[in-house]
Amino acid sequence: MAQKKVVKQIKLQIDAGKATPAPPVGPALGQAGVNIKEFCDQFNNKTKGQVGLKIPVVITVYSDRSFTFITKSPPASVLILKELGLEKGAQTPGTQKIGKITRAQLEKIAEIKKNDLNAHDMDAAIKIIAGTCRSMGVEVELD
Repeated sequence: MAQKKVVKQIKLQIDAGKATPAPPVGPALGQAGVNIKEFCDQFNNKTKGQVGLKIPVVITVYSDRSFTFITKSPPASVLILKELGLEKGAQTPGTQKIGKITRAQLEKIAEIKKNDLNAHDMDAAIKIIAGTCRSMGVEVELD
């Protein structure tokens, strides 16, 4: 079987279960000649269990206008804010603290992110997430 020729790769962050033909999805896919409604339906079905999170997606468009897509785990900062029940990070992370996060919470986030992190074990993954926490003004409690 002949290999399809990849024409374009599109990277977007879309609210889970809420992809619509409106920007940013419509214009990005329209330029590539992809069936926007078909993508929205497939994406919404795949992510309906993660509503409330922004999901990064990589869409590969082929020369015959067909497409495939891969969803990734939500950004660490989004998961941290959700875990702590906060709206946004600190205005001045070095001086302002917006909350505390425990090792158990870090492990929970690292478990969700493990496939997208460049870490060999759970401790390394936790350190990556803890670094993100500190840059957002969240105090890290590693017992």
